[in-house]
Amino acid sequence: MNKKSFLQGAVILGAAGIFVKILGALYRIPLLNIIGDEGIGYYQTSYPIYSLLFAISTAGLPVAIAKLVSEKRAVGQYKNAHKIFKISFLGLVIGGVLTSLVILFGSKYIVNYYGWQEAYYSMIALAPALLLVPIMAAIRGYFQGRQNMVPTACSQIVEQLLRVGVGLFLAKYLLDSGLDKAAGGAAFGASAGAIGATILIMIIYAYKRKSIGIEVRSDKTEMTDSTSNIIRSILVIAIPITIGAAIVPLMNNIDVAIIGRKLQIIGYTKKEATKLFGQMTGMAQTLVNFPQMFSIALVMSLVPAISSVYATSDYRNVRKLSISGIRVSLIVGLPSALGLYALATPIIKLLYYTRPLETQESAGAMLSVLAFSVIFLALVQAMTGILQAVGKPFIPVRNLIIGAIFKVIISYILTGIKSIGIYGAIIGTIVAYAVASILNYISVKKYVNIRPNFIEVVVKPAISAILMLVVVKISYIGISNVISAKIATILSIIVGGVVYAIALFITGAITERDFQIVPKGDEIVKILKRVGMFR
Repeated sequence: MNKKSFLQGAVILGAAGIFVKILGALYRIPLLNIIGDEGIGYYQTSYPIYSLLFAISTAGLPVAIAKLVSEKRAVGQYKNAHKIFKISFLGLVIGGVLTSLVILFGSKYIVNYYGWQEAYYSMIALAPALLLVPIMAAIRGYFQGRQNMVPTACSQIVEQLLRVGVGLFLAKYLLDSGLDKAAGGAAFGASAGAIGATILIMIIYAYKRKSIGIEVRSDKTEMTDSTSNIIRSILVIAIPITIGAAIVPLMNNIDVAIIGRKLQIIGYTKKEATKLFGQMTGMAQTLVNFPQMFSIALVMSLVPAISSVYATSDYRNVRKLSISGIRVSLIVGLPSALGLYALATPIIKLLYYTRPLETQESAGAMLSVLAFSVIFLALVQAMTGILQAVGKPFIPVRNLIIGAIFKVIISYILTGIKSIGIYGAIIGTIVAYAVASILNYISVKKYVNIRPNFIEVVVKPAISAILMLVVVKISYIGISNVISAKIATILSIIVGGVVYAIALFITGAITERDFQIVPKGDEIVKILKRVGMFR
């Protein structure tokens, strides 16, 4: 496969991924305005469990399929490539059946155990998705291994469009039947998306089946790999990826297990606890997820950039790119965190305008604290990418597990203190990512041997972000005295973004080298030089 085709595939998959993440993040806003913070509490209770089972059944295997199929096809072993797909497909079907049965027959027990009985409809509505998504994931992985990213991209877009459309329609339609049923309707959106996307990708596979058969029959290889060897090869790749993908859903399940019970112990009613959980996960956490789109895009560029120079033993450039990756993660994370902190309540009021003032202010207060997790999460993602690029994929997984242990302890203790309450879970999340980022940095320093300049990497981006914070605060206060608070919020965000961009160049926080890890970086640098931003 030539470089141009590879880049085209990466662009197609990357663009689809960004579209899906943006739509997924925006989905929570109208959904919460329909079913409220109590309804979103029921909805959010089911999703961490779904995400955990989803990660276990699908996270690692599609990547393993893509890698192994690609390797076999590269040496003309088309029979082995298709055998890998068939074995993986069977494994994922079994995984899908088992996880969907767990939800189908275990939902009552799960919601009773967590103490969120009203989340039953949300839980059981996800059973079809858990059955179908693994089937879809196997076919996606096979096409990716054949260097055809279009089926994956198309199915992702169809899946998310149906999820959002059906979820919002059912939430609105079932609202009069009760919040628990409306939340269940919203959750069924994921199953509707899985049904539509699975049908689409199976049609694409059926269309391509004839050419695939011709390719397989053209392979004159006499010996095929044994089933046991194929399974072993798949598991070696899939297990670390699966463990890593399961950590964040596991952390979210910790919140589900702890928050409701602990809040009720310290005096909150079940309804109040559900509302607070919905405000934290459905309102504040949704906004914290937005900056991740930029840090994920950074990792998508960072891993291949470092991998390519690492493969040629160019360790000097590995160090330079790694330092740039850490600096750029702070350049993204710091303003995102400080911006959300500065305008936490105004942003909540802008987006969740249908909620009562008390709810808006409560969620805004949570967001102002949770915002600081963005800094550490951006660092975790960047340094995870660096460690993956130099062949150390298990280390960030181990570090995130250690962070999760800290979260369990802190959330359990602090959430049970009346003066802290749900903020204990928020503090636990911040500490978890802080611990993981510190451990990741120690590992990067050890294996990549970086010696970053503290002023260049931390101080300059921090000065730029603090300057932005001050300007945003002043501009919001000044503008909101003249026009409506909603327009003042939007204008303050725009002003803050412009000021921050200028401050980055004035302080020298961003350099030409940083654009090496950005797609079309060289062309961007040329444009910036023309307008005088770089000399």
